[in-house]
Amino acid sequence: MKILPSVAAFALLLPNLAAASTPHSPEEEVRAAADAFFAALKSEDKTALAGTMVPEGMIFIHDRRDPENPRVTTRSVRDHVKAWETSPQGTNEIMIYESVLVDGEMAHLWGPYMFFLNGKPTHCGTNSMSMVRTSEGWLVGNTSFTMTAMSECSPRVLPPPRAVIPSPEQ
Repeated sequence: MKILPSVAAFALLLPNLAAASTPHSPEEEVRAAADAFFAALKSEDKTALAGTMVPEGMIFIHDRRDPENPRVTTRSVRDHVKAWETSPQGTNEIMIYESVLVDGEMAHLWGPYMFFLNGKPTHCGTNSMSMVRTSEGWLVGNTSFTMTAMSECSPRVLPPPRAVIPSPEQ
């Protein structure tokens, strides 16, 4: 019969455990939606990105990789998602959420990022992501980002180095 009090105590903890794993504040919800966006970018399922963005949104690319020829390119989310489906595998983008602002159904994320292809950083910059709360949850509405040459990138966006475990031969 000692099991019964333990089961009862565990049952009381279940709602708290479930609540601990789900976002509570609007800021946490927005971060979780941004995490889903970056997971879709990294995913081998190239159609996953469409589910994280508002189809009517716009993307503004401020490409400064060539300082002598900076340019701004505008692209619809629909066109970007279609092009993304034929992009190479092995992409990953890491962003630091320096600022998360929420006002009702709109939110904004800002922070540095670094883009990787097959584990090698290719460029970095700053992301500015306008988020919209829809019936499906938070989605990326519009985004602007700079693209900067690796020589201008800050190391603070790089993932921490992995521990090297020596092989038995070493």
